[in-house]
Amino acid sequence: MRDADGPPPPPPRPYPLTEEREACESYDPLRQPLFGDTHIHTALSFDARSQDTRALPPDAYRFARGEALAIQPYDAHGQGMRTVKLRRPLDFAALTDHAEMMGEVRICERTDLPGSQSDMCWSWRALKPLMFGVFATRNLIARQRWAFCGGDAQYCLDAARSVWGEVADAAEGAYDRSAACRFTSFVGYEWTASVENGTNLHRNVIFRNAQVPPLPPSWVETPSAADLWDHLERDCLDGVEGCDVLTIPHNSNLGSGLMFASAGARGLADIDRPVTEVEAQRRQRFEPIIEIMQHKGDSECLLGGDTSDEACGFEKLPYNSFAGVNRVQAQAVVDAGVNLTPRRREMVRQALKRGLAEEDRLGVNPLKYGIIASTDSHLATPGLVHEADAVGHGGAGIGAGMGVPAGLPDNPEFNPGGLAVVWAEENARDSIFAGLLRRETYGTSGPRPIVRFFGGWDYPEDLCGQEGFAAAGYAGGVPMGGDLPAAPEGAGAPRFAVWAQQDAGSPDSPGTPLQRIQVVKGWLADGELRENVYDVAGGDNDAVVDLNTCQESGEGHQELCSVWTDPDFDAGDRAFYYVRVLENPTCRWSQRLCVAAAVNCADPENVAPGYAPCCAEDHRPVIQERAWTSPIWYAPN
Repeated sequence: MRDADGPPPPPPRPYPLTEEREACESYDPLRQPLFGDTHIHTALSFDARSQDTRALPPDAYRFARGEALAIQPYDAHGQGMRTVKLRRPLDFAALTDHAEMMGEVRICERTDLPGSQSDMCWSWRALKPLMFGVFATRNLIARQRWAFCGGDAQYCLDAARSVWGEVADAAEGAYDRSAACRFTSFVGYEWTASVENGTNLHRNVIFRNAQVPPLPPSWVETPSAADLWDHLERDCLDGVEGCDVLTIPHNSNLGSGLMFASAGARGLADIDRPVTEVEAQRRQRFEPIIEIMQHKGDSECLLGGDTSDEACGFEKLPYNSFAGVNRVQAQAVVDAGVNLTPRRREMVRQALKRGLAEEDRLGVNPLKYGIIASTDSHLATPGLVHEADAVGHGGAGIGAGMGVPAGLPDNPEFNPGGLAVVWAEENARDSIFAGLLRRETYGTSGPRPIVRFFGGWDYPEDLCGQEGFAAAGYAGGVPMGGDLPAAPEGAGAPRFAVWAQQDAGSPDSPGTPLQRIQVVKGWLADGELRENVYDVAGGDNDAVVDLNTCQESGEGHQELCSVWTDPDFDAGDRAFYYVRVLENPTCRWSQRLCVAAAVNCADPENVAPGYAPCCAEDHRPVIQERAWTSPIWYAPN
């Protein structure tokens, strides 16, 4: 009932409300796309700080909300501090500083704390870039703490507890609890598990609200993902009233295939360890989504076997673990007999297919992932993904004070990263977290197209020409991230309704037209895993980019839509379907800087210092930006 002296009460929310705040004025029961970044590091992370990142969490959140930030990357002109600003603010962000060495770095940076006068802390203060590897080897590889941490590591744990409080305070300070709902911040951190030769098992841990554990469990205390979940269950779900949490696997291309092995795996020897039904259920609970792309490459798919999809060549790194990042060290690892060649079992598409086989065996799919992307910025710059704004990565990449000549600001095989998109009723923690849990998400390689994807059994063929596309999509089936309902009596193949709108861009940079929409299908037939890619809207066109000027030309689409029926459907086969939206080609970040520097590869002797990668055989001058939706799954009745 409406109060005669006030506004009407807000509509009931279809998800639990776990915090006190004003209801958002912009509530939409059919949900709205919110663009964010769930993987960002600040000066609180040991690797970012070792590369001279100075911005702290409050600075990063102000940047995400649209304020300018002075950063100190190694930039394209060899300058020191420079100012950067997002072309468009983000809707939400989660800072994910490393839990590992959180306390150690605080002690070494603050000379008034116990342990700060140790030789190791003196070395850290004097030689940060060189000490990065020393600290990382002891904490991340050996999983040991320094003696300066004190008995039972109490000094370091106390310091980490203080830093963690600052992380939570910064998230609370940035969160817009007013009815305007301009920005949402989440408390989070990165669990940085690295085994053997830098095999990546990292997870970003995101908490639903301000109710969080007193200390984030790190890799030192939890030697597997299953151990991490045990701690989160004890210290959050059961230990703090109102606490809720999920974990997001770091992009899997540097995981040597171990990211998708049993959550109890502690090394490559466990890569084929069987998954149990209980573990599969826990993985679905804690890990509903995965990061398909970020600064260190794309993890969608890899050519080979039954994968003949040419678009799988997008932003691939030529190695399968962190051991490949430094070429000199990588050669030593290869000479020692370690295979760093990328493999298909590291890719998200292959994991989604394996999940079908595991579900057939267990009755539960442990690899039922929704999809997002993010940046993994170590410069405290969430959402800085525009190719024309590339300033590098920081962290373990090229950074300030590294003694490198002017030129490209990062390793040219890296990229600026991507964005996470959540369909949510309102820009508030409970609504966004609920969207993450139900996997109604998609990831982009940087741009902001709007993508809808629904699956059902009887969508009308002319749905694209009707008003109320979203309302019909929800009424007649499920959105991205959902399970197809049981087929009605006499139903044939499922139908999928997909609609994409070009990124509107910003006043100084219009968005790029769309080229095509594709549906990627994976299925299990007669015990064999298969896949196919279908063009369902748009297609080949005349779009090109002039590599000498980065000028784009050719036709494209502002909007694409299709109601598509699977022509190869078999009611007895488990399957998933996800959408990939491709834009017209544009200049990659590295080529834009090569053009700006007037690099002429026909005259290599006159190529400016630092720009030799522009002329390398493996340099990729063109990028075809894209979006990937979470899948929709089908199971036989």
